[in-house]
Amino acid sequence: METPKPYGTLYMLPCPIGDGEVYDVLPEANRRLIASLDYFIVENVRTARRFLSRAAIGRPIEELTFAECNEHTRPEELGALIAPLLEGRSAGFISEAGVPGVADPGAEVAALCHARGVRVVPLVGPSSILLALMASGQNGQSFAFNGYLPVKPAERNKAVRMLERRALSEGQSQLFIEAPYRNDKLLDDLLGALAPSTRLTVAVDVTGAEEWIRTLPVAQWRRQERPSLHKRPAIFIIGR
Repeated sequence: METPKPYGTLYMLPCPIGDGEVYDVLPEANRRLIASLDYFIVENVRTARRFLSRAAIGRPIEELTFAECNEHTRPEELGALIAPLLEGRSAGFISEAGVPGVADPGAEVAALCHARGVRVVPLVGPSSILLALMASGQNGQSFAFNGYLPVKPAERNKAVRMLERRALSEGQSQLFIEAPYRNDKLLDDLLGALAPSTRLTVAVDVTGAEEWIRTLPVAQWRRQERPSLHKRPAIFIIGR
């Protein structure tokens, strides 16, 4: 009777957030491991191929196999994505920017791997969420990432006030994001809804050449000229 192959491993592979050099934000150990893989589950094939080319992994990109997993992937399609791992082939998961599985695709694939007994290994790399919190001066002992706030103004203001209450009463930093083309509108809404003494962090282009991170009371934000956030990736943090 043939002995079953051991399962492969799913590696959660961070990639740069901005357009800087890969080696500025990723350790050499990541590049060596990536170079050993020939199967990648990715949020977007085009950006994944560009990242691997910039990482200089030492093999032609044309020799690699890619499978997409993003908001268009149906739950019933996930099994096919990890089928090669059940046959002993390891894979890397790459989102478009930062770390997969955290505010980016990857969690569903990792969960299925756990359910099937496949090992999941996270690698070190840049997370705009944690980097913004590190630089913010806000509470790093207790914090919550809330993803996207509602788009409709009334629902958004309600959500902002709820997050502010939590930040002020519990001391828990509240992090969230917005589609980059709506960042300026979100900042306007925050400055209109939050109390003057509430501290607000805006972190833009984290790890990029135009990185800008500032924490100020809302009253001070209202008095000063603000940078344009239009189409720039940003993290917002409410704290006390």
